Amino acid sequence: MAKKSIKEAIHNGSRQKQACEVVGISPRTLQNWRISGLVDGRQEVEKVPANKLSQKEREAIIKICNSSEFKDKSPKQIVPALADKGEYMASESSFYRILRDVNQLKHRGRSKSPTVTNKPHTYIANAPNQVWSWDITYLARNIVGTFYYLYLFLDIYSRKIVGWEVYENESSEHASDILRKTRLSEGLSINDELVLHSDNGSPMKGATMLATMQKLGIMPSFSRPSVSNDNPFSESLFKTLKYRPSYTSKPFENIDEARKWVASFTNWYNYCHYHSGLKFVTPVQRHNGGDVIILKQREEVYKKAKEKHPERWSGKTRNWKHEPVVMLNPANKQQQQIDLKSAA
Repeated sequence: MAKKSIKEAIHNGSRQKQACEVVGISPRTLQNWRISGLVDGRQEVEKVPANKLSQKEREAIIKICNSSEFKDKSPKQIVPALADKGEYMASESSFYRILRDVNQLKHRGRSKSPTVTNKPHTYIANAPNQVWSWDITYLARNIVGTFYYLYLFLDIYSRKIVGWEVYENESSEHASDILRKTRLSEGLSINDELVLHSDNGSPMKGATMLATMQKLGIMPSFSRPSVSNDNPFSESLFKTLKYRPSYTSKPFENIDEARKWVASFTNWYNYCHYHSGLKFVTPVQRHNGGDVIILKQREEVYKKAKEKHPERWSGKTRNWKHEPVVMLNPANKQQQQIDLKSAA
């Protein structure tokens, strides 16, 4: 008993407060037990919830759920149906809890059970040309209901557009052709390890594209079906493209006009765009490693400014540290820290 254990500990030289902490009570609780004559209030007082269902009521609920009328229905359907008959046995949550306790909380009915699609594998890039992302977006054309298709390949480390083309249709063959050209333009060899991430569209998973990737030694990676967040770098790039002030408000008259505009956008994006995800350096500066010097210079400028007018700074200066690692589809925060340490 707690009181007896505490008494023995005090008799052997321990302080009462320390003995109470070991048992898990406060000195005030011990005092109340002594006044009320309880040996151990935690053991002698048994609280039973007033709304607890009896064993008979639980068995009745299980019987109802397994009846021929309700065996293929969920508690969400059973409870209202009983209410229509003037009966109330328990809440929906109680039905679910009781079914779970007897291992009957499973898919009910003839439809297929819902499937769980695992999140894509996390990939880490600490240098250019390790992980690419690509996707296709629509460009409006002058024939209503038809579009041009812009294929864009992006390096997630530097955000540089490494390859693009505009076609009149979607096909795995077009994607394969751009991939080969882009790989050559970036100077990659068969020994260079590269991951190419995309969504689940037919051009992405077509036989020609997959065969080309296998031949070139490129590892494919795919988003979950209908989950655009799994391909965030390409989605972000398309938003930047569509919201450019120079983006035409009218459909493109022909495919040459569309290609001309995309070429202009790509040049601006790679060489002039101060990217917010890169501490406001351009993708080409990041791709070529020039961002390290630029960010150090900015850090020195802010440091001197603080030394000159310290009263204007309440804390640290702006963070211009170079971010050496970029992650695609990071896992939970704990796993993310492990992945970052292993990549460092």
